[in-house]
Amino acid sequence: MQHKYPYLIVEGNIGAGKTSLSKKLAAEFDCRLMLEQFEDNSFLPKFYNDSRRFAFPLELSFLAARFTQLKDIITNQSEIFSNPSIISDYSFFKNLVFARVTLEDDEFQLFYKLYEIIQPQLPRPDLIVYIHRPVGQLIANISKRGRSYEQDIRPSYLEKIEAGYFEFFKQMPKQKVVVIDAKNLDFVNDADDYERLKDVLFTTEFAEGISRPVI
Repeated sequence: MQHKYPYLIVEGNIGAGKTSLSKKLAAEFDCRLMLEQFEDNSFLPKFYNDSRRFAFPLELSFLAARFTQLKDIITNQSEIFSNPSIISDYSFFKNLVFARVTLEDDEFQLFYKLYEIIQPQLPRPDLIVYIHRPVGQLIANISKRGRSYEQDIRPSYLEKIEAGYFEFFKQMPKQKVVVIDAKNLDFVNDADDYERLKDVLFTTEFAEGISRPVI
């Protein structure tokens, strides 16, 4: 089986398992792994404590950090030639998904203008894999991993994030997006689940737009 996507993104809601799947795929196919550096963001715990006050600085800081990381890695030609395929656990457009939920309308309009200025400098992914899980599973996963600042995340917030992703997917008809219903999948601990998922991702010829393969 061959990994055929030079730039593959694993996306999903908070607690969906994006990083776990990205790590497994990158290790198996010897790809460059690009993980979001959210733990270094000092605004994140502040946001969960006082979302109205810290939403705008949080989203701006993520916008800057994600752009810098993507730009540094993707434009480093010597590294790309030595290991050309990249698997990432985040997309740049997730900035808009979260900002649309957390910001007031006037703040979002300013944020969107900044996004539009810098986004064209980045390449479009060859494939986006979106891991869908029910909100109850997301809450359980969030609780299990034990990040203190995440423990008060409400189901309604996760529902808005999920809706936001699909709203943006609809606005990208030329982008290949594969939605994986992972309600009954454990691709971290169940080897059969992982193999079935991998087989679908790398043997199926996906069309542009949203695909929902059965695993």
